[in-house]
Amino acid sequence: MRVPAPSRDREVRRAAHHPVVVAHQRERAADVQLRIADAITAFAGSMTFVYLHAGLFALWMLVFEADPWPKLTLIVSLEAIFLSAFVMIGQNRQAEFQKAKADHDFVEQEQELKTNTELTREIHRLTAEIHRSVVRDPPR
Repeated sequence: MRVPAPSRDREVRRAAHHPVVVAHQRERAADVQLRIADAITAFAGSMTFVYLHAGLFALWMLVFEADPWPKLTLIVSLEAIFLSAFVMIGQNRQAEFQKAKADHDFVEQEQELKTNTELTREIHRLTAEIHRSVVRDPPR
């Protein structure tokens, strides 16, 4: 059965994600506060945010206020406080994700090492057994 290309692409993209990434995305999608923080962080880190603020500040200074500096300074300072909090939320989220991924990778690597060790021992045992059956008694 042939699968259409777009479905295969989606399956490949879905399968290409690390298990920790998938779990992390599910966890974030389940929590309303995390979804809000993600949306704010995504918007605040975009050029749309920069353009919007440049336009709003220019409009404020040129049209709405004769002396815009006291209020504008207050607003910009408060916004900077909140944006720095969102930056720290993003950094904490990234650190949490990196820790979860590192833990997962460590467990996977340890399991792979154990499996490889067992395979190497079994290969050695089989090689010794074959050697014993081929070379019965060495001449003295």
